[in-house]
Amino acid sequence: MSDALSYRPKTGEIPTSPGVYRFRDETGRVLYVGKAKNLRARLANYFAPLSSLHERTRRMVTTANSVEWTVVGTEVEALQLEWTWINEFDPPFNVQFKDDKSYPYLAVTLADEAPRALVTRTTGIRGARYFGPYPKVWAVHETIELMLKAFPIRTCNNANYKRAMQSGKPCFAGQIGRCFGPCSGTVTIDEHRAIVTEFVSFMGSQDRKLINKLTAEMKDAALTQNYEVAAKRRDQVRALDAVLEKSAVVLRDNVDIDLFAIDQDELAAAVQLFIVRGGRIRGVRGWMVDKELDLTTGDLIDSIMLTAYGSGAVPPREIVVPELPDDAEALETWLAGVGKRKVRLVAAQRGEKAALLATATQNAKHALMLYKTRRSSDFVARSKALEDIQEALEMPSAPLRMECYDVSHLSGTNIVASMVVFEDGLPRTDEYRRFSIPESTDDTDSIYRTLTRRLAYLLPDEVAAPETEGDAVGKRKKFRYQPNLLIVDGGQPQVAAAARALRESGVTGIQLCGIAKRLEEIWLPDSDYPVILPRNSDALFLIQRIRDEAHRFAIVHQRSRRKRDITSVLGEVPGLGPARVKVLLQHFGSVARLKEAQVETIAEVRGIGPVLAEAIHRHLRV
Repeated sequence: MSDALSYRPKTGEIPTSPGVYRFRDETGRVLYVGKAKNLRARLANYFAPLSSLHERTRRMVTTANSVEWTVVGTEVEALQLEWTWINEFDPPFNVQFKDDKSYPYLAVTLADEAPRALVTRTTGIRGARYFGPYPKVWAVHETIELMLKAFPIRTCNNANYKRAMQSGKPCFAGQIGRCFGPCSGTVTIDEHRAIVTEFVSFMGSQDRKLINKLTAEMKDAALTQNYEVAAKRRDQVRALDAVLEKSAVVLRDNVDIDLFAIDQDELAAAVQLFIVRGGRIRGVRGWMVDKELDLTTGDLIDSIMLTAYGSGAVPPREIVVPELPDDAEALETWLAGVGKRKVRLVAAQRGEKAALLATATQNAKHALMLYKTRRSSDFVARSKALEDIQEALEMPSAPLRMECYDVSHLSGTNIVASMVVFEDGLPRTDEYRRFSIPESTDDTDSIYRTLTRRLAYLLPDEVAAPETEGDAVGKRKKFRYQPNLLIVDGGQPQVAAAARALRESGVTGIQLCGIAKRLEEIWLPDSDYPVILPRNSDALFLIQRIRDEAHRFAIVHQRSRRKRDITSVLGEVPGLGPARVKVLLQHFGSVARLKEAQVETIAEVRGIGPVLAEAIHRHLRV
């Protein structure tokens, strides 16, 4: 493949001003839209030698047939134009956001003559103010019911409202005390608008000042023996207190923030938004992001901000993110224009906001795991994935049984390997196996040894030469079926080691490949170039999942073995309890390293004095 792209513009032709660029294919379709503080410097990255580009970036620039740009005055204008073009052209190589589920909102239709409160999952109602999203629809109904006790506003639909206003008779909801708009005949349109304003103000700020004000009015009314007004204010205060109590208090009462957490891999990202008002979590929202190009966390945050606030949502004064993007100042300026007030981006490093960010990140990790699991568990998706793997690896049939191997160790000690099995695209946990590797020079040697032992079970009994017939039956039962596809975690070196084991075993009819984590590329034996599965294809998701499962299974076994090893050996030393054993494990990592240590080195460990160090040293040398 030539490194020269026919459509590459001359360096001098590209301006150094801020701007937005578009890559198009030969049909004129926009493939990718990006912004830059310096167009010349940014585009130069795409026209670097192809071999140095990330695989997915390389695929984009080789698919494209032309590049064009538009110069703007500032980074903020570039941000706005990028967002406009992404929405207009829907470029396939830009990140694709999709809600991980449809969330209900509480909406107030401020554009109506008499605004109403309603529950909706649609976020495009003209002139509406949205609150939420809420985790469950019943939570929205409960909030509306409580709020109507404090701020009685209209709830009936437009048809009933018009009929009631024309006839002069309250709507049905008004007759049963469920609608308190002008159609009920109890308030005028202006009075109703004032109540709606208070409703929106409280829902937006969750400020206790209004509760304090109503409490004072209740006391004043009681002192003047106006008990009807006092009772009304009392009910309003109780309702508003109930609304506040429905949300967990996580920060101080005066804290209003939106907090974004991200968990991502090479192909996808999960985003969790915690909406905190008055120190309480008032709403949670999640997105799944399909990534086409290799993006930094800062680039992803740019896209998240545009998605979250580009459709009219009002940002709070402070937004907490995992890290600040390079164009944080321009982003803050754009957000200030959206919210009509100053907005600050903050990267929480410590304290209560960092703790809340950690909680949101755990939610994002779970969402990403669930997204991949559901995708690979869908029957249609699994079938398509197996067919795509068959085609990509040029296999004679679909890999209905796949086995994946990974090696785990602690600085070269306690080496273990894992084998996980997927049949019809689903895990067979009852057939997972663990291998202990006594000594090994490196990961490739460990892979070779592991597969040599596993493949021996596929040989005929007379070739395998078991010690006894009973042992042969028992061992072969553990590995009943021959896999269609063997996968190793790694690139060319690991695949070469696995191929040597497969070749020496004499077993035939098994395809072999490796998956390299850096670029998620698939390597075949004796191949100079990897197989690149399409980004976000079901095939790549399935191979990713089996690789990640093998890695998890190996890590769990390695940790449990290390803990069991050091605990059993050191548990016999008088005066050495679980706490000190844990400290020794953290310091030395394994019993093997502890055995090599001198008494003076052991005594330097926190909580281990000279006498106990001598006892440990003596016990390990016996």
